[in-house]
Amino acid sequence: MSNRTIPIDERLHRYLLEHSLRESDVKRRLREVTASLEWSGMQIAPEQGQLMALLVELIGARRIIEIGTFTGYSALCMAEAMPADGTLICCDLSQEWTGIARDFWREAGVAERIGLRLAPALETLDALLAQGQEGQFDMAFIDADKTNYTRYLDRCLTLVRSGGLILFDNTLWDGRVADPDDQDEDTRAIRALNDRLLGDQRVTLSLVPIGDGLTLVRKR
Repeated sequence: MSNRTIPIDERLHRYLLEHSLRESDVKRRLREVTASLEWSGMQIAPEQGQLMALLVELIGARRIIEIGTFTGYSALCMAEAMPADGTLICCDLSQEWTGIARDFWREAGVAERIGLRLAPALETLDALLAQGQEGQFDMAFIDADKTNYTRYLDRCLTLVRSGGLILFDNTLWDGRVADPDDQDEDTRAIRALNDRLLGDQRVTLSLVPIGDGLTLVRKR
């Protein structure tokens, strides 16, 4: 019994993966390719990807927005969990990184479900709003530039339907959010998001200590 989250050391983390992770060969190889990149730390943990896939199934998500795609692992997890006629809009700026993603999406047979938008995410979100897409999405995953997190929240609260989910990655920020001496711009931006969500009565939320912190927000 425990009244708080237990610490996870390397041995326990290995046990967790060995006894819960159901990762396809395609996803495993995508993680291996990504691990060789300079910015490999932006890759989400595989257990987080599996949790996100479960959430897609639980709410029956058919239309999803992803802000920040990198090499495509999180998108692959969600796309595989969607129905065949589902649509995942991925927002990113890097042709190089998303080029890796495209190759693995095609190999996994989900490329037709994914629409990649190479443009600033706020431009893509504003274009969706201008097209009358309010309330037309079931889920959003936000894992991009931290200084725009609250702006992404504003757009996604309009684009996502009542009962839909918005997920924010890195909301524990390697523990830096709890360090009052850390006044880095990204750290302050994540603190601002966390403070705002706590008091926002339009949503219910849970900050889950998985990966670097994953906040789940349900739009009421």
